[in-house]
Amino acid sequence: MRHIISFLLLLSVSASFAQKGFQVVPLGVKGGTTDGNLSAYMLAPAGSDAYVCLDAGTVSNGIGIAIQKLAFNANAETVLKKYIKGYLISHPHLDHISGMIINSVDDTVKQVYAMAHGIDVMKAHYFNWQSWPNLANDGNAPALNKYRYQQLAEGLEMPVKDSEMSVQAFPLSHSKPYSSTAFLLRQGDDYALYFGDTGPDEVEETDHMKRVWTAVAPLVKSGKLKGIFLEVSYPNAQPDRHLYGHLTPKWFMREFEVLGGLAGKEHLQNLNVVVTHIKPVGNNEETIRRELGAANRLRLRLIFPEQGVKFELK
Repeated sequence: MRHIISFLLLLSVSASFAQKGFQVVPLGVKGGTTDGNLSAYMLAPAGSDAYVCLDAGTVSNGIGIAIQKLAFNANAETVLKKYIKGYLISHPHLDHISGMIINSVDDTVKQVYAMAHGIDVMKAHYFNWQSWPNLANDGNAPALNKYRYQQLAEGLEMPVKDSEMSVQAFPLSHSKPYSSTAFLLRQGDDYALYFGDTGPDEVEETDHMKRVWTAVAPLVKSGKLKGIFLEVSYPNAQPDRHLYGHLTPKWFMREFEVLGGLAGKEHLQNLNVVVTHIKPVGNNEETIRRELGAANRLRLRLIFPEQGVKFELK
């Protein structure tokens, strides 16, 4: 009997270990004009169907492709209505929010997490009965109370309703004076960091990126940060004056040098980094992949997500 109990305990510990980290289903991975494949990443603890959607530029089209690629053993209605527990909106540009808006009529009750600027724009310009019915819980009457705004304050951790996760928000600069958001998600002792659109501190003349890096440096040192989502919109040939609050491979790697200075460069080796928001113009993607590879002296584990293809961060 003791041997059986010991074996069952070992299985339990092994199962628990195997479930560490996060699983990700990209519903959309591009920046800009590919309207069926725009920024949206479903993220959940490994082994869970309780996801949050990090931005929501594309939703239904991405769910359909993800089902075709066997990311889900469920139909599209179940994924939309039951698996997605809430939306975390980094900023209210249409390529990060249009999928949520279009699908809101058929969706179930959900929380929409954003910082103050994002919620103000959603109320004033989208869910206002002119652009779209007000399916939210605040704004132009009648407010239909399906989507519930949850305003995030910098650095203050908030539980993500109906999931095992919590989130902290950090402001970013997305071409002055416009703002965006980084989300630090936690499940137990595991963390994932998602950046919305952002320019480099040096170009934006802010310290927003450094403040995020300072907050997560201890998690990188301890191995608790399982992955970072960070954008690269343009190749290096894009002039700094025309970045419009985005990154190139050069600036992407310079920002990780800042993190390496805070956390120790040795701790960045094989760190999962998901490259997001590549603008599908000409041969941008091929050029960006090549430039990132050539500059990757930190030996980051660069992940180039594909729409609908599930992957893990662990």
